[in-house]
Amino acid sequence: MIFDETKLSHVFEIALDLNSDERGFFARSWCQKEFEHHGLNPKVVQCNVSFNARKGTLRGLHYQDAPYREAKLVRCTKGSIYDVVVDLRPESATFKDWIAIVLTADKRNMLYVPEGCAHGFLTLEDETEVFYQMSEFYHAELSRGVRFDDPAFQIAWPDKVEIISKRDRTYPNFEAVPCAS
Repeated sequence: MIFDETKLSHVFEIALDLNSDERGFFARSWCQKEFEHHGLNPKVVQCNVSFNARKGTLRGLHYQDAPYREAKLVRCTKGSIYDVVVDLRPESATFKDWIAIVLTADKRNMLYVPEGCAHGFLTLEDETEVFYQMSEFYHAELSRGVRFDDPAFQIAWPDKVEIISKRDRTYPNFEAVPCAS
C-alpha cells in the first residue's frame, strides 16, 4: 500500500500497490503492521456497505463521540464519490479545516479517517457503493453529525445535492454543538 498524508494530520489517501501479471493483479488493501507503522489505528471491528442508487446522494457529515470515537477506512467499490473529512479535533493545527478526495472503483484508492474527524461523501455516479472498515462498534447514542453546508467549514461540493436524509439535512450548525473531542 502507498500512504499519502493529506494536509490534515493522520488523514491519508491510500493507494494499492498492484502486483500485476497476465491474470490481472493482486494487492494488499489492509495490513495491521503498515497501519501501525504510519501511526494509524489498525483496529477493525465492523465493516459496512453503503449503496446509493442516484448521483447527487449526500451522506454525512458523521462522527461518533467519546468514549467510542471511530477511525474509518473508506473505499468506493462501485462508481465514484467526492469524499470529505472535516477535522473536529480542537487540539489540531487544522481544526475545522477539510479535505476532499475523489474515490473511484476504477482507481481503487481509499481514505483513512482518524478519530475526531467528521466524514461524508457525495456520489458522483448512479449506483455507487462504498465499503467502510470501522475501528469501533456503532453506538447510536453517540452518533453525531455536522451540517454538510455549515458556513464554519465552507465545503466546496462539486455538484448539487439531490438526495440527503432528514437527519443529515437538519444537523445544527457546528458552532451550536460541542466538539468531537
